Amino acid sequence: MTFNYLFPMRAAHFVFSVIIIGLTGYVAHWYIVRAGIASPSQLNILVFSALWTLLTVPYLTIGPVYFPRITHKYAILAVDALTMIFWFAGFLALAVFISALSLCTGSVCYSARAATAFASLNWAISVATTSLAAMHVWRTRHSASARSVPNMQMERKV
Repeated sequence: MTFNYLFPMRAAHFVFSVIIIGLTGYVAHWYIVRAGIASPSQLNILVFSALWTLLTVPYLTIGPVYFPRITHKYAILAVDALTMIFWFAGFLALAVFISALSLCTGSVCYSARAATAFASLNWAISVATTSLAAMHVWRTRHSASARSVPNMQMERKV
């Protein structure tokens, strides 16, 4: 029995990114409207990471099936690696920012903490998809095939 783990991971990545946009949007709105200052850059990197993910997940999911010529295996690896780096930088920056606050209470603080938690989950998903793409590139390094879909089938060997 085989199961392809790529689609559920990409779907979770997409859903978590939508959640993060909502949470970080609320916190950024609070900074701009209530505090009267620009939202911190630590928050803005998470907004960027979520938007980047919303743009790349369709490319990484639909592209290999319908547009195999524009989704080369190295392009998939590069996009996955960039996404992983963005999420790592984003969730760490916001976590350090929240920990350095002298007073962090209320729904704004809880939203920022939740955004950090979801961002760390998104980073973990990115690590998994990048690892699978890297394994695919490594396994097919001597072949002339530019097949873009990483082999993520788990087979039972009897």
